Amino acid sequence: MPTFVVEARCKNNQKCVEICPSDIMQMDPDINKAYNVEPDMCWECLSCVKACPERAIEVRPYADISPLGSEISVVRDDKANTIKWDIKYRDSRKKQFEFQIRTTPWDSIAVNPVTSKDNISLDDQELSREPEMLLTGKELPKPNALNLKAGAV
Repeated sequence: MPTFVVEARCKNNQKCVEICPSDIMQMDPDINKAYNVEPDMCWECLSCVKACPERAIEVRPYADISPLGSEISVVRDDKANTIKWDIKYRDSRKKQFEFQIRTTPWDSIAVNPVTSKDNISLDDQELSREPEMLLTGKELPKPNALNLKAGAV
């Protein structure tokens, strides 16, 4: 479901531009509003829809999941940390789905650095930031031609 911006609601906070993983949400310099530059390339992650506090981004449903004449709207409730999907079918039936956006407060996720060597194991995900997380105080040795096995590279 590619996204589109309702210009009347867009307040130019650029949250959709910042969060879009495919960089297709851009700001139009002439009108100072966001827009989807390439709807066909949309990853359909709907991150922009969830990030927009003005509810200015809507989705265009595909005909196979939402028949002609139906409507899908997305409403983000920051106080309840939920996102609601309202679906109105062309025969006037309505369905609503509500999902939690986050399980932690906004801006609460931070990297907790390891403080001692005692709580580091080889299975620890923190090792992805070697050597800082190994607390060696120096750079790790680099492989060279003498200590590499033939064909191991």
